[in-house]
Amino acid sequence: EDEVAKLPGGMNYYLTWIKNMGCVGCHQLGNEATRSMPAAFADIKPSEQAWARRIASGQAGNSMIGIAAERLHGLPFKYLADWSDRIAAGELPAHKPARPAGIERNVVATVRDWSQPKSYMHDLSGTDRRNPTVNAHGPLYGAPEFSTDNMPILDPVANTATEFTVPVRDDDTPSTNEDPVVAASAYWGEERIWNSRANIHNPMLDQDARVWLTARIRADGNPDFCKRGSSHPSARLYPKERASRQLAVFDPGTQDYTFVDTCFSTHHLQFAYDERNTLWTSGGGDVVGWLDTNTFLETGDAASAQGWAPLILDTNGNGQQDAWTEPGAPQDARLDTRVANGFYAVMPEPRGDAVWGSNAFRYPGSITRLVPGDKPPQTSLAEVYYPPLPGFGIRGADIDKQGVVWSSLGSGHLGEFDRRKCKGALNGPDATGNHCPEGWTLHDLPGPGFARLPQLSVESSYYTWVDQHNTLGLGEDVPIATGNLFDGVHALVDNEFVTLRVPYPMGFYTKGFEGRIDDPEAGWKGRGLWVPEGDRTPWLKESGKGSKPIVVHFQVRPDPLAK
Repeated sequence: EDEVAKLPGGMNYYLTWIKNMGCVGCHQLGNEATRSMPAAFADIKPSEQAWARRIASGQAGNSMIGIAAERLHGLPFKYLADWSDRIAAGELPAHKPARPAGIERNVVATVRDWSQPKSYMHDLSGTDRRNPTVNAHGPLYGAPEFSTDNMPILDPVANTATEFTVPVRDDDTPSTNEDPVVAASAYWGEERIWNSRANIHNPMLDQDARVWLTARIRADGNPDFCKRGSSHPSARLYPKERASRQLAVFDPGTQDYTFVDTCFSTHHLQFAYDERNTLWTSGGGDVVGWLDTNTFLETGDAASAQGWAPLILDTNGNGQQDAWTEPGAPQDARLDTRVANGFYAVMPEPRGDAVWGSNAFRYPGSITRLVPGDKPPQTSLAEVYYPPLPGFGIRGADIDKQGVVWSSLGSGHLGEFDRRKCKGALNGPDATGNHCPEGWTLHDLPGPGFARLPQLSVESSYYTWVDQHNTLGLGEDVPIATGNLFDGVHALVDNEFVTLRVPYPMGFYTKGFEGRIDDPEAGWKGRGLWVPEGDRTPWLKESGKGSKPIVVHFQVRPDPLAK
């Protein structure tokens, strides 16, 4: 405790960044490759120095060292070294993993590979979230993020994997290949294996099976219509000078790839359940951005089809957006309050006009609800909700059809937030985040606790997705959390977790997934989850260097012998 006393949030802050915001935000920590030291670094003594050298490797070295050495004051070097030294000396885990039981014995996992050995996938999509029968039996599209501009396309019927090379609009669009190798990799040496300009982070199919992507199309500087002095409604309220990733749409039928220039940065994306097929995005930092896809497809005019709004709390309690104080400034009873709660996950309400987001990379994290109003952004208002202890470390989240938000927590919980349970005022001077603890329920994720913190599961879930339409066969509105230390995912069924696990290769790790119904009349064979491997270092799984990223199709039979 003394060692973490200087961290804002102490031990909880440390766990937030070791788990789903930092180390386990990109890797499965504990597979054979991570719990042992590569031969290239095995002679470096003491082990703390070996870990420091290891973490500095490759094009992500600056980011990893920044978390371990700066943000966490070097403490990870000490405790990772102690952990791997004890394992090398023969120590075994204190808890033996349970064998599959009940529904878990009925799981079918079909494994395919795609892409290339030096690439990794952040996410995939193969259907419309709102209607998961769209694109039945059709191809799935991967998001290789920093690693490459070759978007993998998997045909699950022909069992073939192809690639589409994603272009950028402007020649001066930066590339991840410009990121230096901080120190030579134990696997790739001085080679810069990442080489992406488009930086595709997340795909999503629409009602016509077009593939919408959060993708970079240009350098960061925004066009004039985004900036101060523009007549654009959003720019008049809150001008934007820069955006680091924009949008694009790919038509599989014509192979056309269309750029969508946005004033706001993008990360994840989800379609609203509205007539305009509004595409909501996260990643905008101080704003939340959206695109009226109907308007864009009809006109090709990105400027008129888009909007963005800052997040304004109605702290003066009059029910409308007014002048506001800036983040960090003292609250003023006469004014509203702007919060810098950049959305990480984004989730439109299926039965309402509000959109929710998770607010990650901060302690303790939060979720925020944005109501656009009749004339956004001038009518937009937000609400923010912090999880009560022992919950902390919100990252990925999703929403069910009842409007309940489900979120992955670094504390080892699946968080459930039901706004309908709130007893007090949802606006006004006291509605600033801690005003509705009664809305939260914390579900302990599977797994043992830490030796000195037995109440907190070691499981580190990156993202949660809700199966709104029973695509897996376990029921509607079943929340499913990534099981990043469990080689699979955890589905919460009747308040009990069911773990769907990949038996081979060990070391499977995912960041995002979705369900699809290929044939609603085919029973269990017509449904399933499509789960891509998401570890940034896919060569660390059991199949090793040279193996490609994999895609797993999880299905659930009615019994272990069902055909």
